[in-house]
Amino acid sequence: MQLFYNPDIQPKASTFVFDKEESRHIVKVLRKKEGDKIQITNGAGHVFTSEIVFANEKKCEVKITAEQAFDPTPYSLHLAVAPTKLNERYEWFLEKATEIGIHEITPIICEHSERVNFKAERFEKIVQSAMKQSVQFYLPKLNEPIAYNTFVSEQREGQLFVAHCEETEKQLLKNALQPKQKVTILIGPEGDFSSKEIKLALEKDYVPVSLGNTRLRTETAAVVAAHSVAFVNE
Repeated sequence: MQLFYNPDIQPKASTFVFDKEESRHIVKVLRKKEGDKIQITNGAGHVFTSEIVFANEKKCEVKITAEQAFDPTPYSLHLAVAPTKLNERYEWFLEKATEIGIHEITPIICEHSERVNFKAERFEKIVQSAMKQSVQFYLPKLNEPIAYNTFVSEQREGQLFVAHCEETEKQLLKNALQPKQKVTILIGPEGDFSSKEIKLALEKDYVPVSLGNTRLRTETAAVVAAHSVAFVNE
């Protein structure tokens, strides 16, 4: 059954009307018709089974026939990832990390960052699409870009990690992770974090970690980190 996302649908709703853009997609593109059943999530853990009662490309209306609420995962993952030089690589990370399972994403602007501009609306749509494709009912939170120093200096709970490439003492992320915890992981840009940035992270109680024996691209490192956390919590 097709899964749709709309943050406006509320628990205990009996009917729902999609906006013009979504209505056109449902009726014109997907060729859904009256009587067809679809599922809708509000991205906050609720999924609604519904039946199309009015199939119009300007106003598609459904009747809610069932509702279910899903508990959040017993852990949370916040990835703070520096922007990649090519937007397409960051988009790939957003898609794959959402499919694997992530709760919050923050682009961090570092000393070696080559890109500081973001297509926020496009990035949000990629996350929404990946959530629907992977049939998940919680939409990851995508934050505005923030300066690295500001992000690291903010008070945070749970396990804190910084993944970097300097030849210093580090442990493997997969060995350091504990299940059912809040986890924040810093992933640097193509040129890695500067020594000054690494020092600041350590001062703020971030634990230095390695993601393996090979040197990974920013977007690959972020996906590996997301998978490691998901694997530990399976």
